[in-house]
Amino acid sequence: MNSRRVPLVLGVPGVILLGAITAGCLAATAQSTATAPTNGGYGPHPTLPKPKPTLIPTINIAQAKGWNGGARPKPAKGLKVNAFAKGLDHPRWIHVLPNGDVLVAETNAPAKKDSGFSLRKVFMAQAMKRAGAATESANRIALLRDTDGDGVADLRRPFIEGLNSPFGMALVNGKLYVANTDAVVAYSYSSGQTRITAAPQKVVDLPAGDINHHWTKDLIAGRDGGKLYVTVGSNSNVGENGIAAEKNRAAVLEVDPARHKTRIFASGLRNPNGLAWNPHSGRLWVVVNERDEIGDDLVPDYMTSLRQGGFYGWPFSYFGQNIDIRAKPPRPDLVAKAIKPDYALGSHTASLGLTFDKESSLPSPYRGGAFVGQHGSWNRSVHSGYKVIFVQFRNGQPAGRPKDILTGFIGAGDTAMGRPVGVTFDKTGALLVADDVGNVIWRVTSAQRGE
Repeated sequence: MNSRRVPLVLGVPGVILLGAITAGCLAATAQSTATAPTNGGYGPHPTLPKPKPTLIPTINIAQAKGWNGGARPKPAKGLKVNAFAKGLDHPRWIHVLPNGDVLVAETNAPAKKDSGFSLRKVFMAQAMKRAGAATESANRIALLRDTDGDGVADLRRPFIEGLNSPFGMALVNGKLYVANTDAVVAYSYSSGQTRITAAPQKVVDLPAGDINHHWTKDLIAGRDGGKLYVTVGSNSNVGENGIAAEKNRAAVLEVDPARHKTRIFASGLRNPNGLAWNPHSGRLWVVVNERDEIGDDLVPDYMTSLRQGGFYGWPFSYFGQNIDIRAKPPRPDLVAKAIKPDYALGSHTASLGLTFDKESSLPSPYRGGAFVGQHGSWNRSVHSGYKVIFVQFRNGQPAGRPKDILTGFIGAGDTAMGRPVGVTFDKTGALLVADDVGNVIWRVTSAQRGE
């Protein structure tokens, strides 16, 4: 493997570090033999190599660059892609309203209090800056509308402003629910409305606080609209901040908006993100980012159906009952209950977006399954993710290898023109993809459609 040398100059109190990230790994795993996401890292029964813990995390993120001119991602055979909207401010999540308006969460991590120096924090701060993830949050939801049906938004409005790192959205019975990083809030909404200025109603608080390690909170309405389901990521990689810091985290919460009550629906999910209802089985599915720092090919991110009250292993085990010895104190009683996820999505792919194809107008090779937005790796010596994939389902379960839907986000010189995040379908059945480095919403359609 050819090594890539990324200059690193870090100045910290009493310390000046001059060096290089060789193959992106801070001298810890420079001789890794990984050349691509392993074939064994996908599917219901992924190959799990032995853990290789590192003292210093492997850091290899493609330098955020953005798209030049008319450059765009590469669609799969039979598909085409165009920019639905450009020039957004770190668009992460998408929600399509019944009238076809597209809501986009322009958002980023909230500002954090200085909790003291650690070498790991310095490395992570540099990594996030390189990834284009260190910008201030716009704290806004934008409204996009395609008034002439040409596949490009020609009306753009700031829909709701003054939010706190918003992410998930759901419309239920005339109320628009928004998951801020610290609370679910609600607004009254009328069809066709292009701006909301009224003060929000708080529904429930969400875990946040000074650490707030995984800040994104997705949100989906229950099948009958009576409940909401919210993702909350862990406050650490593998519990190193103490289990007390993980209260109501690494979980999907069930929210009763009428009673302003919250309970844990499923737990042991390190960093759950995209939620979606499987239209065939009727079950709730989620994509989950797994733990880091034990090797290029551990641990696979995954998507899984959720059982009420189910425990999925974090931090004590991964992909079922494979014990992580770093989690202290050990909990063999919980490991014995750990549910094996349904489908691995490759190690360190940062799979975030999830949607099923019930509303899709894409051609038959890309029907009958789920689409996943893979934001891209940071803790792998060779990049993984940085694309949108499709996973076929049979009899309500994922089957076979995933298919690439949208690629080309990584360019020459180890640069990232874009990084896909949220995915959903618009009213015409086109797939929308939020790209938070390119600041674009991409629109994927059939190449045979006369648009």
